Amino acid sequence: MIAPEQKARVTYDNILRLSDDPDVNDVIRFLREREVVHFQRFGEAVRLAKEKMDQKNVYFSNPVIDK
Repeated sequence: MIAPEQKARVTYDNILRLSDDPDVNDVIRFLREREVVHFQRFGEAVRLAKEKMDQKNVYFSNPVIDK
């Protein structure tokens, strides 16, 4: 899930090395930064999911039964 964002970022870096068009470079920089944010958010989501999976499932009440 995280690898595609890293691969896209590398691709954008390579495009920036080849391009000398400022308008194209602005768009590519935006897209590269977006991939960086996606990478960070996916990493946070994985960390949170692991934390939740490590917690015990303890239910103190059932809202359907305990009215």
